[in-house]
Amino acid sequence: MATIYTSYDSNVRKTWLLMGLFMVFVVAIGWTFSYIYNSPGIFVFAVILSVVMNIGSYWFSDKLVLGMYRAREIQEQDNSDLWHVTENLAITAGLPMPKLYIIDDHAPNAFATGRNKDHAAVAVTSGLLAILNRTELEGVIAHELSHIGNRDILLQTVVVVLVGFISILADMFLRTRLLHGGGDRDEKGGAGGILIILGIVFIILSPIIGQLIKLAISRKREFLADASGALLTRYPEGLASALEKISGFQGPLARANNATAHMFISNPFGAGAGKGVAKLFMTHPPVEERIKILRGMSM
Repeated sequence: MATIYTSYDSNVRKTWLLMGLFMVFVVAIGWTFSYIYNSPGIFVFAVILSVVMNIGSYWFSDKLVLGMYRAREIQEQDNSDLWHVTENLAITAGLPMPKLYIIDDHAPNAFATGRNKDHAAVAVTSGLLAILNRTELEGVIAHELSHIGNRDILLQTVVVVLVGFISILADMFLRTRLLHGGGDRDEKGGAGGILIILGIVFIILSPIIGQLIKLAISRKREFLADASGALLTRYPEGLASALEKISGFQGPLARANNATAHMFISNPFGAGAGKGVAKLFMTHPPVEERIKILRGMSM
């Protein structure tokens, strides 16, 4: 099934590019802080922090996400149907068996995470298991295995940590400015004042930049994972029917948050979350469009 993993190399390149840009971004913020407060130590700290965050996002971001949702790992005896569906599809896809997790939540949803195919995990909610039949469950698991095969999991999990950290930095900077004022800005002259203003604008815009990064990696990959999953099961209607049931649930996932929304197979904030202006910032393409494409594959 190697031919379905058309984005593998592209996602690896995107991940390293994202991590490189993150390092430059944090170092730039550190330099701005050190200039404003006339403290070279801040710049050194920013360099060290950017390296540590990149390493941490690569090795530990999957554990962080699974911990956020209190996912519990299961074995074959805990849910034999889920285990056998995943095992059979993993063999068909030429992938190692991922670790399986269940999130105790009534909202039907699922996501895959991990740094590579040998260290991957698939998490599903108890609500998903309650409403899907076997062919629908196969469609969802095939979709998530496609994310693993395409190496989407590394990119989307790294984004959780890095984009979330950018937002934290922005908040810290703004709070510092409000509490302590402008530091040595009067001594820096006009050029220093312009630099400070640019630094503030840069950091205020950082959450928007983070959201744009998530949007850039999310919508296209969902279509690709749908198509790859349908090829894997040879039954596109299974995933189409599953998406119908999932999107019909109105309530949000209990611990849904913006940092991890792009990882799920469907919007974790519920069917009513993508209304009006909110549509512009949705990390998932419209479910109706995904279902239409899948059912077109069956013809």
